[in-house]
Amino acid sequence: MHHRILTRLGVVLVAFTLAVGCAPPPPEAETPVLREATLLYTNDFESAYDPIPAFWRDDLDHVGGIAQLATLVEQIRAEEKTSFLLDAGDIFTGTLAKLTRGELPFELMTTMDYDAMCIGNHEFEYGWWVLRDAMQRAPFPVLAANLFYEGTDIPFTQQWTILERDGFRIGVVGIFGTDAATALFPPHLEGLEVRDPVASARTAVSRLRDEVDLVVLLTHQGKTAPMQTDDEADAAVHRDIDADIALAGAVDGVDVLIGGHADAGQEEPFIHPVTGTLICQTYGQGTRLGYLKLIIDPETRELVGHDGRLLVVASDELEPHPVVAGKLAAYRARYPEVDEIIGRTAERLTRRYNEESSLGDLFADILRDHGGTDVAFVHSGGIRADLPAGNVTRENLLDAFPFIDFVLTLRMTGSQILDVLEQSFTLERGVLQVSGMTATYDLRRAEGERVVGVEIGGEALDPDAAYTVTTFDFLASGADLYSGFLGAEPIETDGPEIADLLLARFAAGDRVAGPDGGRRIPVVWAAPPRASRVPERWAV
Repeated sequence: MHHRILTRLGVVLVAFTLAVGCAPPPPEAETPVLREATLLYTNDFESAYDPIPAFWRDDLDHVGGIAQLATLVEQIRAEEKTSFLLDAGDIFTGTLAKLTRGELPFELMTTMDYDAMCIGNHEFEYGWWVLRDAMQRAPFPVLAANLFYEGTDIPFTQQWTILERDGFRIGVVGIFGTDAATALFPPHLEGLEVRDPVASARTAVSRLRDEVDLVVLLTHQGKTAPMQTDDEADAAVHRDIDADIALAGAVDGVDVLIGGHADAGQEEPFIHPVTGTLICQTYGQGTRLGYLKLIIDPETRELVGHDGRLLVVASDELEPHPVVAGKLAAYRARYPEVDEIIGRTAERLTRRYNEESSLGDLFADILRDHGGTDVAFVHSGGIRADLPAGNVTRENLLDAFPFIDFVLTLRMTGSQILDVLEQSFTLERGVLQVSGMTATYDLRRAEGERVVGVEIGGEALDPDAAYTVTTFDFLASGADLYSGFLGAEPIETDGPEIADLLLARFAAGDRVAGPDGGRRIPVVWAAPPRASRVPERWAV
């Protein structure tokens, strides 16, 4: 269905005003009755079940929380005649998702009555076979039109669906992005293949277009999101929506595209200048609920107006939804160890994506102490939550690094270390957090030439020398675009799971403080702030 957006300034309000005593207009002059439908949407929730301190805001103390989000959804549903609740992927990660092998996220979404979701890269955190089992619990469609069993035309999961409510029908298609496929442990995707998003979307949309009133793409693509709690307030780490804009321009007949993966919050929908597709996305982690009211001409199936925005999940102003809160509490009761206080911090330890962070320094030190090596590396994307000041529970700590990664030691040349540092300073996946070295860099220089100087053990790095390195199997596998690790020589490959090292460090008894910094030294901080998530060339 080809459509035109006839207004960009909110909902078109159509009113029929009849003067008292006047006869109704003849039938041929009647204005068609327009339909309204509201899309509520989330993306990249990533098991952010509890409210978090809104330290970057001056109007709220806390934001987010799944029980508070559920209350907000319920309130809006009560006000809207026809509404649908959709998700654009990444519902797994975190302690409880890991313990339940993905069961809990689907259970909570079922309680909230989601209508459909797209698969994200974190759904492969425990292997595609675990996802395949867990998603059997979902009474709603779990979509990916371009994921197939390798070497076959057998789709891994449902590709698209038709949702109908109050006689209004929407077709929903899921797209799993090629970047998302690189943001996971490669063995967890082995046996599946990710096909061209454009061709897959075109095929699915062509099958749906004539049968529905509205076509929606749920996508999980674009650049990997910055793992930084206050990313919505830090323009230096903002991701754009280039991939979603390009897809919307390449596939005819798409009314709405709801994206994920980049956490590129769109305060209001971006209207594609050619196709008119409305492109939407939240900041992720459940701090906002996407709201999009659409006005549709039922005869032509054209969008004639919309009102779209992101609603803040103001935790302290929303009563937790009793059923959702109860189900979450019941799951926590199954695993009482998650509430165990396993240590204390001297201060809040935070993560940063494009800079050195106190939490990154700490985790890297823990790795290097274990391995007794010259250097240790931790990728910023692996650090998923801050640690509070004071008491730290097992859940707090394992939510900060929730992955099933095993520690190993490698032997790398100075040249190989330079290679992974240069990849780090592209900022595509955030900077590497390090221990045992300092690196001076200049982001004004071309990619591949940004490292100005490196010292290991107080001495300048020698490109021809060999150094011992502690990291974990995710990075050693070349994941997150760090292919420079693939040439390293393994020394020890049967190390412990990273979670065990972190727990042991916090259980040591002393109050944990952030280590000394100064390991990443920018010549000039040159990451330019972005005024908008929309690339300049798409500005209207």
